[in-house]
Amino acid sequence: MIIDGQAEFRSLLKHHLSTHWPDAIISDFDPLESGHLPDEFSGAGNDIILLGSRLGDREGAEVIRGFKKKPNFPAVVYFGSKEEAGRVLDRGADGCFLRQGFSHDALIVRLSDILVTRRRVSSTGSLFVGDKAAGIDPLIKGYRFLKKLGTSSHSSVYLAEREKTGVKMVLKVLRQIPDVNDESIAAFDRFLQEYEMIAEIDHPHIVRIYDLGVADDHAHIAMEYLDAGDLRQRINERILASVAVKYLREIASALAKIHSVGILHRDLKPGNIMLRRDNSIALIDFGLAKRLRLQMEITGSGEIFGTPYYMSPEQGHGNAVDQRSDIYSLGVIFYEMLTGEKPYQAESAMGIIYKHAQAPIPLLPARLADYQSLLNMMLAKKPEDRLQSVSEVEEWL
Repeated sequence: MIIDGQAEFRSLLKHHLSTHWPDAIISDFDPLESGHLPDEFSGAGNDIILLGSRLGDREGAEVIRGFKKKPNFPAVVYFGSKEEAGRVLDRGADGCFLRQGFSHDALIVRLSDILVTRRRVSSTGSLFVGDKAAGIDPLIKGYRFLKKLGTSSHSSVYLAEREKTGVKMVLKVLRQIPDVNDESIAAFDRFLQEYEMIAEIDHPHIVRIYDLGVADDHAHIAMEYLDAGDLRQRINERILASVAVKYLREIASALAKIHSVGILHRDLKPGNIMLRRDNSIALIDFGLAKRLRLQMEITGSGEIFGTPYYMSPEQGHGNAVDQRSDIYSLGVIFYEMLTGEKPYQAESAMGIIYKHAQAPIPLLPARLADYQSLLNMMLAKKPEDRLQSVSEVEEWL
């Protein structure tokens, strides 16, 4: 539950939560509009309360003290100023962040720690995948583990090789056992859904999926190992306009394919676009993608997914999205490939979201002016003013 008197701040927190926990049920409360919570409020039904500093005539420390007097009250994480930090922690806050400038990763790590501690989840329960150095071996038969590539709250990613062939692959291994816990089951279902969506597709610019394994308490996806880096690295090294156009065609081709089978990506960004050694593009990470036919997932429910730098205006404001939102994100990436800069920058995520909706479409340098009309059609503020399908990108080129 999010409690704060500023709607934009509540939306920002929703963005951070729903990006990491897409199935989280998030409620919010505006104490300025609705008045203070009644004294009998027990926090029941909530795992964590996110309490902002906009509380009207009440101080955060006093509100927290009142909360903590109640038995079995949920964890409380406060967002305010440096001066308030000591007071709110003394009153029992389980965490404290600056209202402006906190990092997504730090927030998610702290909230995850709170959840694990409060639910007493042991390493032999939900969180079972770790490093060999820590004495925890994934033990997936048929694969030899080489190194860990990354980790998140739900899965770990390893570089491995298939023992029979010696072929290197990436293994994405579930970190939660599907048991009677609703959250674990939801994580397991999302993991399998990600595989099923990608496995349906055979396309040269979409990552190849080789295997899904479910045995004992492990589930894994074996996929193509893309060792030439991601598009983010390539942008930092500067890209020729002709190469940017090549990449744009390949990404558009991949998007056209997933759109044709009813899938939105919804988290398109340079970090989710990998390169092969032949310099071809491969689209990865469909963890936030949802089938268009699952209408409950694409209604204007107020949930915000994705990354602010690449969000369409409608996505940033929690409104319904369709394939035109992916087209907008692709336009942002095209601009960044051409110029080396993001089209909109600000000191906060809220500032970036605002600029996507209100700031003018940036102008390309004169040497790149030939692409301005295409960019305008991809970055139009209203979906109806954009290209209506990603296949039109090729036509405009």
